[in-house]
Amino acid sequence: MEGQGLEQAPQLGNMNYSRFLTAVSAARKPSPIRLLTELQQLSPPTLISLAGGAPNPNTFPFLSASIKMKTGETVAFDETMMKRALQYSGSAGIPELVSWMKELQKRLHEPPTINFTPERGQLEMCVTTGSQEGLCKVFEMLVNPGDNVLLDAPTYSGTLAALQPLGCNIVNVPSDQHGMLPDALKDILAQWDPAGAHKPDSPRPKVLYTIPNGGNPTGASMTLERKQKVYELARKYDFLIIEDDPYYFLQFQKPWAPTFLSLDVDGRVIRTDSFSKILSSGLRIGFVTGPKPLVDRVVLHIQASTMHTSTFTQLMVSQLLHAWGQEGFLKHIDGVVEFYKAQRNAMLSSADKWLKDVADWHAPAAGMFLWIKLKGIKDTQQLIMEKALEKEVLLVPGGVFNIHSSEPCPYVRAAFSLSSPQQIDEAFKRLSALIKEAL
Repeated sequence: MEGQGLEQAPQLGNMNYSRFLTAVSAARKPSPIRLLTELQQLSPPTLISLAGGAPNPNTFPFLSASIKMKTGETVAFDETMMKRALQYSGSAGIPELVSWMKELQKRLHEPPTINFTPERGQLEMCVTTGSQEGLCKVFEMLVNPGDNVLLDAPTYSGTLAALQPLGCNIVNVPSDQHGMLPDALKDILAQWDPAGAHKPDSPRPKVLYTIPNGGNPTGASMTLERKQKVYELARKYDFLIIEDDPYYFLQFQKPWAPTFLSLDVDGRVIRTDSFSKILSSGLRIGFVTGPKPLVDRVVLHIQASTMHTSTFTQLMVSQLLHAWGQEGFLKHIDGVVEFYKAQRNAMLSSADKWLKDVADWHAPAAGMFLWIKLKGIKDTQQLIMEKALEKEVLLVPGGVFNIHSSEPCPYVRAAFSLSSPQQIDEAFKRLSALIKEAL
């Protein structure tokens, strides 16, 4: 059931987003208390507020903090800053962090006809508690029971965990080492009339989900040509694209691939980014970028659930980014990429050494994973979960990334993020012996 009573919903160009919203999302209203909290934070210090129910920070046991960086720099929280860091903050994110990230998004993606300024359109951004929170809230906003959702499987198991309980039909679009196949997507969409007619009891898809760079688990990265073709199909069949891109900053070659956001002339792309892979996974800092009417709905959900991402971690990251500037941030990214590129190369070298006769794989152009197909093994579930432990080597059986996890799958996912090159080499030696025994 789609949202009702939203005929006057805000539009971006020719886009009326009300038709994409679920009834639950359409029913969300702003929290008066949250609005007062954000209003107070923007007010002059002479304002006397008896409105908020925030606790008095003078009762908190924490006074100050100093966090030393590996570079020798320090992120400092004096008493005043600490009181702010330990207090409630706005649901969309602290202003200085959001504004810094907006400038970075403009630099990296250059959205063609919409931007973060009123005179050019209504692109918006909010902070989420990791990109996973953003994804879950975007799905809840757009996906009704019975909806058809397009994605390229195998895909991230967390995505399946978020989507499947919503009661939607997940439609697998075939892919290869270069990502989703546009011709396959075109064939799937051909059963629906672009004008709106469709087969009975089969609603036309409103949403396509993809991980465009270093996909988890396959390591696949979409080419620009494929993105352009997929985007044109999105325009023709009028669906939204969820661009889940946590490995965007872990691309091993420059220039980095243009994104769906960089192609978005209509305002039909919702993008999620994450700092988990490049600054810290434990800080839980992610971002949702997209058309303001949709990002505003995500913020309403945040108001009613987590209220906001940790103020302390937002301030810590914001201070670091402002001290670095964009050039300093990108220099840090270069170092992270070099590390993971060396890790990838070590894994590929060990794979050539130990697995050439018993497995197939493609070198990933981004991310943290090598997707390995075991020759002569129909299903890796039992092999990995039982016999691999006996050999003291652990990978992820590929079936957990499939829409129907019980179906046989000959693949395993190997991560090259944590183990040393020596450990990777020994692990593949053990895996090779395991496969040969199984055969």
